[in-house]
Amino acid sequence: MSGTPLPGPDGGKREPDMRRVAAGLAACALLAVAACGERSHTASPAPAVAGERFVVRLTQTPELKPVAATVTSRDQAEARARIAGTLVRLNVKEGDFVRRGQVIGVVSDPRLGLETRAYDAQVGAAAAQAVNARAELARTQDLYEHGVYAKARLDQVKAQASAAAGALGAAQAQRGASAEMAAQGAVLAPADGRVLHADVPAGSVVMPGQSIATLTAGPTVLRIEAPEADSSLLKVGEHVELATSEPGQVAATATVLQVYPSVTAGKVMADLDAPGLSEGPIGRRIAVRLALGDRAAIVIPARFVVSRSGVDYVRVLNAGGGLDEVPVQLAAGAAAGRLEVLSGVSVGDTLVAPGPQP
Repeated sequence: MSGTPLPGPDGGKREPDMRRVAAGLAACALLAVAACGERSHTASPAPAVAGERFVVRLTQTPELKPVAATVTSRDQAEARARIAGTLVRLNVKEGDFVRRGQVIGVVSDPRLGLETRAYDAQVGAAAAQAVNARAELARTQDLYEHGVYAKARLDQVKAQASAAAGALGAAQAQRGASAEMAAQGAVLAPADGRVLHADVPAGSVVMPGQSIATLTAGPTVLRIEAPEADSSLLKVGEHVELATSEPGQVAATATVLQVYPSVTAGKVMADLDAPGLSEGPIGRRIAVRLALGDRAAIVIPARFVVSRSGVDYVRVLNAGGGLDEVPVQLAAGAAAGRLEVLSGVSVGDTLVAPGPQP
């Protein structure tokens, strides 16, 4: 029969040649498929990433506490009215610069003019009496020398002439006092400075001692009110950092000029000297950062950050050798050109600086 295997030389049975060939072909096919599958699952190596790299680590950075500060002057001077009357003229407005002794307003009282004219009339009458007394004294002296009048008469005329001269001096002094009182209607600037307030309109009735204008006096300073617990951080000559509005912007510094010894409502006041204070308006607010100590933080160079549409990103090297753009939240660093990362990256991440855009 055709299905009966043929006997071998040793008397045993053997499979037909066709079965052996088919088994060999099947084995080769399986090996080929396995090799193809292995090649299809092998990823091609990623291209090398070019650019400066930075490994994220924790660094010690100063702990800065923001404190509000106000631009003001060391002192403020008040230009006050010295007499009662009507403010007939105001020569300045807010923001004007004035010099010490400059007339910034005029207060007028009509009664002072009437009194001065009355004293003028008294001076004229006293002057006439003094002239008459001097003439009488000259005649009496001549007659006394010729033996007509006695010595007692001469002494009497001399006394009358002296009294007339004294009355003239008193009248002149009264007139001068009245004129000086009228001259005090001029409101003078007590110091060099800038007018902060001049809100009394012309035509107003004012009283002696009433403020007509408020001026800055002394240099412009930055005045802060720090909590009493932080008063030890304020020492004369120490440098204090001014907060900046933009991350990466170079922060300016101010120098402590004076620390006031008194504590008011749990606050300690201090005056700082900073550049450019006199160029802006008085009373504006500036944030100051006091150094409380050091703390661990993630700080990176600002050149590793790129901003798009108001969002800051950094390029992080992933496990496959590629780059991931990760949004981060930043804050100004303690040094120029450094930024503190609040969220977005972790310690050990490798950052790659952005290169030129194609």
